[in-house]
Amino acid sequence: MKALLQRVSQASVSVDGQLISAIEHGLLVFLAVEKDDTQARSKRMAERVAGYRIFADADGKTNLSVKDIQGEVLVVSQFTLAADTRKGMRPSFSNAAPPQLAKQLYLDFCQTLQAASLTVKQGQFQADMQVALINDGPMTFSLES
Repeated sequence: MKALLQRVSQASVSVDGQLISAIEHGLLVFLAVEKDDTQARSKRMAERVAGYRIFADADGKTNLSVKDIQGEVLVVSQFTLAADTRKGMRPSFSNAAPPQLAKQLYLDFCQTLQAASLTVKQGQFQADMQVALINDGPMTFSLES
């Protein structure tokens, strides 16, 4: 499982020109589920995201998590993060999970974040989405399980 975290001051997802989700201060998470991922990995990744300290404290140090600041989280499924790009001129998606497994683990990930008392918004699984964001920092981190 791979998660690309972006600290944002705002982010939104639209499908077919219609706004489906939007957040203010918090995290935009692009999530890729790989074929060997499990529910345990999904839960652990969500716990890491909820507790990952990338927000400034009163002294300006990155000591606070999205949970600490009561920020929002927008989770967008993005299988392309699972691409193998080590060779050639075209990415291979053989590491990506099949859609049924990917959707279930994506939903499990979101539910784990919600269980941590976070406000969680979602993209639309398997849709052609337009994602807009204002990256705060910029701060972008890649996590892998």
